Amino acid sequence: MSQNAAIFQSLRPRLMGIAYRMLGSRTDAEDVLHDAWIKWQGSDIARVRSPEAWLTTTVTRLAIDRLRRAQVERAHYFGPWLPEPLSEPDMESPEIALEREESVSIAFLTLLEALSTEERAAFVLHDILDDDYVDIAESLGKSQVACRQLIHRAREKLTARKRRYWVDDATRTRMLERFIAAANRGDREELIQLFSQDAVMISDGGGKAVAVHRPLIGAERIAWLWYAVARRRAQLRAERKIVRVNGEPAIASFYNGQLHSVATIETDGERIYAFYTIANPDKLRSFAGLVTESQGAASSR
Repeated sequence: MSQNAAIFQSLRPRLMGIAYRMLGSRTDAEDVLHDAWIKWQGSDIARVRSPEAWLTTTVTRLAIDRLRRAQVERAHYFGPWLPEPLSEPDMESPEIALEREESVSIAFLTLLEALSTEERAAFVLHDILDDDYVDIAESLGKSQVACRQLIHRAREKLTARKRRYWVDDATRTRMLERFIAAANRGDREELIQLFSQDAVMISDGGGKAVAVHRPLIGAERIAWLWYAVARRRAQLRAERKIVRVNGEPAIASFYNGQLHSVATIETDGERIYAFYTIANPDKLRSFAGLVTESQGAASSR
């Protein structure tokens, strides 16, 4: 392995951590790293003062450019857009599980969509990856004062939207199990009790899978939806199981033996405040093993 390749591989976990958090898409993040690798191959390593700073700057700027293009594309996306989810094997990779797993949850990545591209970059570099203002200023090509302002604005925006609670995996799993039991029965009253009155359900089908085209707001509307789905459960041969998505307990839903969607929640341990469902098949490729597993279980019954 060449010296250039060895350096790039050693820094790949950090670079992937930046790109995925910036873009909310592993596919796009891998494209950014590919472009960064091409640039790095053509560099004169002897003239690079700090390979880590050089590559961080390159990946950050490439990710900003890609995010700007993605925002234009997402403006024409069919229905709500949600981040590309990661399966448990993805999260076991140090390329993704860098630093705090909370910072790659579907809820948190969705929250980051409220930031401008440069606010997002500055926030990811400083508050998640603990870079100092000197390095961030170099990566963004801005003054340290400007970077401090970007981070301040980002924190204000996120604080205004972020719910202030944390639950452990056992509590989250218990809430998911309650949801699965109520959804399987079509128990509308239990579902109403399970969701907060101002709960929101967001579904990303990308026009390629059955999904709600607009966010559903309110426990009653969400409960009515799952009640309607339950009435078709036998026809759909609907199954649900607990899996891990972006480092958290989540739900995988199967219709007629095929993976339909994965879903994560925001909860305080008593009520569900947000329900994120990702059904776009283009975003479920890392969960392909669940289909085989489900089909194998079905054929053994």
